[in-house]
Amino acid sequence: MTRPPTAAQRRVIDAADPDTGRLRGTESQLAALVKRGLAFRHPRPPHDHFLTPAGHRIREAGPAPPAQTEDTAARGVFAARIGGEEDAPLSGPARLREVRGAWQGLLELRRMTSPDGAVDRPCGWERTHLVQAAALALEAAGHPPAGPDSADGYRVRATPQPEAAAVHESDGARLRACAATLEEAGWQVGEHTEPRTRARYLLASPRRA
Repeated sequence: MTRPPTAAQRRVIDAADPDTGRLRGTESQLAALVKRGLAFRHPRPPHDHFLTPAGHRIREAGPAPPAQTEDTAARGVFAARIGGEEDAPLSGPARLREVRGAWQGLLELRRMTSPDGAVDRPCGWERTHLVQAAALALEAAGHPPAGPDSADGYRVRATPQPEAAAVHESDGARLRACAATLEEAGWQVGEHTEPRTRARYLLASPRRA
């Protein structure tokens, strides 16, 4: 296999039965996995498809980051704007499509990995990628990220707390709008004051229930 599976193929692999490796998908998806050596078609009726050892290794490695969509894979891994980057991608229709695709991919990953198929609370990938996950929720909702030399716009940063990311925004109204977006996306959000500068900021943690 010379290329990693596409986003659609990863979704089929990740949804395989954890015990048997039995796959569900369209005929074209299953045939593509067979061609790449990641699945095989059982010779006996009903001719179900199952993961090969190579397919199991990919599945056991964990779900792929939802931001790496088929649309962006050819150009590199998608990264949400955390604010303040020196080499930030240009805004425009192409970027908007990438952001929307990444957000839809994240919702699909939530659905696939949640026992009840819910999409209203963060998944495991978000809990291990707090800054990127919070930034994706903000960028997908249309909040403007800060530029490299601008105080305006959001900035998402890591914190010493293991399950919290910090969101900074110089404008109080926009900060509260960021809080509303994150709460709607399934995050617990609290507003705090920086002791030294007295600036207000958010602490956001993925909601568990």
